[in-house]
Amino acid sequence: MKNLILSLALMLSASANAQNPIIPTRYTADPAPLVVKDTLYLYADVDEPGADFFWMYQWRVYSTTDMVNWTDHGELLGLDSFTWADDRAWATQCCERNGKYYWYICAHSKLSGGMAIGVAVADSPTGPFKDALGKPLYDDGKWDNIDPTVLVDGKNAYLVWGNPEIHQAKLNDDMVSFDGDVTLVNQNEKSFGAPSPANRVKGKKYKDIYTEGPWLSKRGKNYYLLYAAGGVPEHIAYSMSKKPLGPWTYKGTIMPQLNTTNSFTNHCGVVDFKGHSYFFYHTGNLPGGGGFDRSTAIEEFKYNADGTFPTIMPTKEGVKPIATFDPFKRVEAETIGDSKGVTTEQNDKDGVYVTDIKNGSWIKVRNVDLKNGATNISVQVASASQGGYIDVYADSISKTPLTVIPVAKTGGWEYWTVLNSELRNCPSGVHDIIFAFRGQKGRKLMNFNWWEMK
Repeated sequence: MKNLILSLALMLSASANAQNPIIPTRYTADPAPLVVKDTLYLYADVDEPGADFFWMYQWRVYSTTDMVNWTDHGELLGLDSFTWADDRAWATQCCERNGKYYWYICAHSKLSGGMAIGVAVADSPTGPFKDALGKPLYDDGKWDNIDPTVLVDGKNAYLVWGNPEIHQAKLNDDMVSFDGDVTLVNQNEKSFGAPSPANRVKGKKYKDIYTEGPWLSKRGKNYYLLYAAGGVPEHIAYSMSKKPLGPWTYKGTIMPQLNTTNSFTNHCGVVDFKGHSYFFYHTGNLPGGGGFDRSTAIEEFKYNADGTFPTIMPTKEGVKPIATFDPFKRVEAETIGDSKGVTTEQNDKDGVYVTDIKNGSWIKVRNVDLKNGATNISVQVASASQGGYIDVYADSISKTPLTVIPVAKTGGWEYWTVLNSELRNCPSGVHDIIFAFRGQKGRKLMNFNWWEMK
């Protein structure tokens, strides 16, 4: 027990000031943020552990109101959501228009043998989503059709995608068809640092090269196209315009390529939320991560006075909380500020829950406002084994736990029971809350669905 606490304390101490990567429970890549009222939603594709290529099968959604605790809403789309798709669930972006949510995806098309652009629609940012067309939105049999980005600009909407060419189109009001033809963006040294691939001179050193992963956005009167650049390894560069589809002017690098990211690709998204500007990107910096096992990260930044981007460097510290967290209502256990040794699962009845909990696993929820101090905590758990213990701490596991909750066998991994426990010497004010799990070594102990303080 003493050795376990020491080991946990060392791990938690090492992560105390680290927010990046922001999703510790699985590998997530190509982050696409969307703000809906007071909530920021993150749409991401998922790397399979240990893969030797971008073999990807699902898209997930996460959300936050404070930028440090993220709720896993589960796999809301997968390759099986599109009858025409059979492989490579790559980068996506979701937008809202007229009360509906349109999620643009790319995947390998079994109809043409190339990559294709699809679109799913829902009445909520967390679905349920369904294929809006039953066929690709765009599928010409080529491999260019990846990484769609969408911008709703007043009464108009635009879709841009592609590697190594940049495809663009105006969307109709229905958001699932094009108003006119799909055209190619004219790449030249002024607009993107280099000509389109067919016009490049072999051996010539260009200022920069558009590669993939475009992100189309607007702020004030400026339009921005951010993208992965330079070939492999990639950095993030951008171009600006006064019109949504150009003409573009190359402006330079936003995030340089650094060995510290442990990833030879990058893919960004930019959003303003509650008075802050955030830059989303991915690294390979989760344990076991790398070029095919990537992880979402965020940096806060401020635009320059003329609307251009500053240089943004990747950090382990990430972003600071912008709100406190309320523990006096049902909190989904999959709402996580940091964790070790757990992942999530879902079913139609229970939704998403935390699983694979073993001896030494832990979950931290950050910036929790305990007000005048809580007196009781309830947890919903399930166990098909002999269970274990949940030790609940404020701020540090080197302190005396607020409570120890014994978890007995419940009869199955989804046979849930609610346990209540008195909190002793619970502090007032804002603190991190840590759930530390212990029990028989080497086996799964329990599943964790939700918790609530009183």
